[in-house]
Amino acid sequence: MLRFIVGEGEVDERLDRALAALAGVPRAQAQRWIEAGAVRCNEAPARASQRVQLGDVVAAEPPEPVALALEPEPIPLAVLFEDAALVVLDKPAGLVVHPAPGHATGTLVHALLHHCQDLAGVGGALRPGIVHRLDAGTSGVMVVAKSDVAHQALSLQFSAHTIERVYHAFVRGTPGASEGRVERAIGRHPKERKRMSIAARGGREARTAWRVLARHPKAGAARLEVRPETGRTHQIRVHLASQGLPILGDPVYGRARAGIPPGVALERAALHAARLGFVHPLTGERLAFEAPLPADLAALAAALEAGET
Repeated sequence: MLRFIVGEGEVDERLDRALAALAGVPRAQAQRWIEAGAVRCNEAPARASQRVQLGDVVAAEPPEPVALALEPEPIPLAVLFEDAALVVLDKPAGLVVHPAPGHATGTLVHALLHHCQDLAGVGGALRPGIVHRLDAGTSGVMVVAKSDVAHQALSLQFSAHTIERVYHAFVRGTPGASEGRVERAIGRHPKERKRMSIAARGGREARTAWRVLARHPKAGAARLEVRPETGRTHQIRVHLASQGLPILGDPVYGRARAGIPPGVALERAALHAARLGFVHPLTGERLAFEAPLPADLAALAAALEAGET
């Protein structure tokens, strides 16, 4: 049984949206729980569309895990740490996290089902073990839950924004300040549904802090350390682009080849999840894991540094 008390951040939200945020699950999953009669609000049967208020008590009893129709695939994984509760890995750029239209096979989920023999159904049928995700083009550290208890505990940490997340981003532009912070709500772009935007109506609160690690004025570029304090879709890419600092190689929020040194083969946004810290869901120990820059971003960093000499 999961039990939540509605805080100021969820006031007047639809129940399905508030439950998704509180439980750290996709909204569609929260809706399925409600439709199955597994959710109550203030001890009364719940409706997905009802609005929650400060202090409301939302209780959910998720259905038992179901068997998956997905087939395990022997896709290599770079495992940084693993025990009975979780696995931490270094995701390569280009690997889609979970099945979606156009990506029915060959995802991280398929690889995890092969690697973890008892993962089926943990946290949902189509996203077993997944408590957060990286864009397909983003590399770096991810944590995956191997049990429902671990999934719920890690999801709560993500929804409470107590996870330490540090990214390295190579951007076009050389900021004058040594550090900065963006606090702009993010929502679905009103016309281009595959993009996110700070101009969207009804956007959700989003906060991102950054600091300069290196400036490359000859190339008109910089390397930033970025710490997202919330977890919105495309948050770092949208927030940096809104500051005139689009990520190199990003074809959606920047220009794919602009600012990339000649001879550097970069086929994705230059964004890397360098560090991930969290509390172990069973032992309570504080853990942190780091992943070095992959080959394509290491080559980009070297070319930018060489251009300054």
